[in-house]
Amino acid sequence: MANFDLIMPKMGESVAEATIIKWTKNEGDKIKIDETVLEIATDKVDSEIPSPFEGTLVKRLFNEGDVVQVGSVIAVISSDAAAASSDAPKTTAPETKSVAEMKTDEPKVSAPAATTNNYGDSDKFYSPLVKSIAKEEGISLAELDTIKGSGQDGRVTKADILAYLPNRNKQAATTAPAQKTETKTAQSAISAGENTVIVNRPAVSVNAGDEIMDMDRMRKMIADHMVMSKHVSPHVTSFVEADVTNLVQWRDKAKKEFEKRDGEKLTFTPIFIEAVAKAIRDFPMINVSVDQTGTKIIKRKNINIGMAAALPSGNLIVPVIKNADEKNLLGLTKAVNDLANRARANKLAPDEIAGGTFTLTNVGNFGNVMGTPIINQPQVAILAVGAIKKKPAVIETPQGDMIGIRQFMFLSLSYDHRVVDGSLGGSFVRRVADYLEQFDVNRPV
Repeated sequence: MANFDLIMPKMGESVAEATIIKWTKNEGDKIKIDETVLEIATDKVDSEIPSPFEGTLVKRLFNEGDVVQVGSVIAVISSDAAAASSDAPKTTAPETKSVAEMKTDEPKVSAPAATTNNYGDSDKFYSPLVKSIAKEEGISLAELDTIKGSGQDGRVTKADILAYLPNRNKQAATTAPAQKTETKTAQSAISAGENTVIVNRPAVSVNAGDEIMDMDRMRKMIADHMVMSKHVSPHVTSFVEADVTNLVQWRDKAKKEFEKRDGEKLTFTPIFIEAVAKAIRDFPMINVSVDQTGTKIIKRKNINIGMAAALPSGNLIVPVIKNADEKNLLGLTKAVNDLANRARANKLAPDEIAGGTFTLTNVGNFGNVMGTPIINQPQVAILAVGAIKKKPAVIETPQGDMIGIRQFMFLSLSYDHRVVDGSLGGSFVRRVADYLEQFDVNRPV
């Protein structure tokens, strides 16, 4: 038998590290090929690491909760099958270190010799990605040490440092006094010339019979992201009601043939995404981001639409359909069904929930007629589509007005009022509604 290294795999261009959340195999356990050895979590998604060969788990080199760099050896597997294979993925890696050792012995991010940002001198552990962002933004070690982390053991994550940047000057001005004094009133902040208000979280009483539950990792990430989004972007929401009778009639007529011919269930979601992609082409300034300085607009070339998906745990994840405007309805349907199924099974790769430029959330799935969603940063707009309901309506005909039963739905667009004014936001959501209302009931399946 030969020993082979199990490597922390590369999980996407923006992922430099992962946290081990659970070992599913103990030392000495037999492992089948492609059987899960451990579960990991990045700042984007949770994943399972399978074994590339059959054998026995000889050594686990990290513990649950440890943060491991991509490319590091995480376990050793003894395998006859791997030894017999000429192209077995054997990797020669540097000596593996524990997280405690990594904190002081981790290779430093390259920087000019004259820099004062020697992040390796800190007692805290910072990932290469966090240190790279800090270096680019000119954040000193002393300032980096003041950022409150939401990761394992208070570790500063990518989301933490990105949330810190928009209000960096305000936070830097208030950090030192805050370390000496537990509270600072809004009046003292104003008198000091600061353009901010210090808000303390309210005390919450616990009564008899109340149950206290810890947030799981994903819920904490969602909570931090939502608070950051409301803090960064002034949200405005515009509403439109659309008559989607033609669309509903076409889907009712086409869905059986669609599934029989293509093996895919036709839901409303790919139809909505098709209309959104068309409207983004008409109004490209809705497909933008604001840079970290808050003074530059990044106009996106690609139209990558995220679709919010509810998980069995009650949490939310947003897989992304890349270049949605280049796909026909069948292509969108396949992408929607595949991403939704793998999201529920926790099988998404980190890159599949990254790179979105606009997000769609279907609150109608829960029987809601409308919603006011929070923008998925760093995007500037998110569209909520409500439940489709039958209503009496006035129908204009050559013979005069008539009352008829029609299918209606609300669309609500939340947008970042820093860069999207009411004219653009209102026109965009109206254009999406127009595409849905003008759906050709005789469109070929």
